[in-house]
Amino acid sequence: MTTALERIERTTQALKVFPLPSAVLFPHAVLPLHIFEPRYRALVKAALEGDKVMALAQLEAGWEGQYGERPPMQPMLCAGLIIWHEELPDGRYNILLQGVCRARLLAELPPDKPYREVRVQPLPDAVYHGPEEERLRQAVFELAGRVPASFAENLLPVAARSQGGALADVVAAAVVPEPERRQELLCELDVRARLEAVMEDVGELVARLSPVKPVGPLN
Repeated sequence: MTTALERIERTTQALKVFPLPSAVLFPHAVLPLHIFEPRYRALVKAALEGDKVMALAQLEAGWEGQYGERPPMQPMLCAGLIIWHEELPDGRYNILLQGVCRARLLAELPPDKPYREVRVQPLPDAVYHGPEEERLRQAVFELAGRVPASFAENLLPVAARSQGGALADVVAAAVVPEPERRQELLCELDVRARLEAVMEDVGELVARLSPVKPVGPLN
């Protein structure tokens, strides 16, 4: 059976990429997207008819006046798989994109399609086990006591079963909202350093939040 990473590796010479300045996808995380621009409807349609692989990328600074063209993309992006889709009557799509691995942009292909395609080097994480994993989990457990129960119930099981770089990525996907900071963490290839960086983000969030007061009588 073909793995998700193998599916990504088969597309590295012509990876479909959606530049989206407002969102950063992490490996192992799922991002909902509403696709309405004609060129990216064409991208999703082509992906769904083929391998279901596409990537999300950030644009370099100064893109605002060129978005309708092909402004330069930042070199680190995330390749993923469309795991669910809904095509609307007018041709728009709702999709769920699951991140698989980081990828380094090597070159952009000639503009012979309405959407953009790039040649990339996939960058899956090396296996890593260290004390940073347990410290990050403990920080997440402390955070869970300061956020709504619905948020904690979604985050805790994912954090409990994730390891190494995946643990850093799923926690960052859940707790880091700013695209610039998310892109910084996406660019961090050293798993130990990434775990420590996400632990700092969680620690800062915990420090800003008061513990959730219990509801109902105490026994």
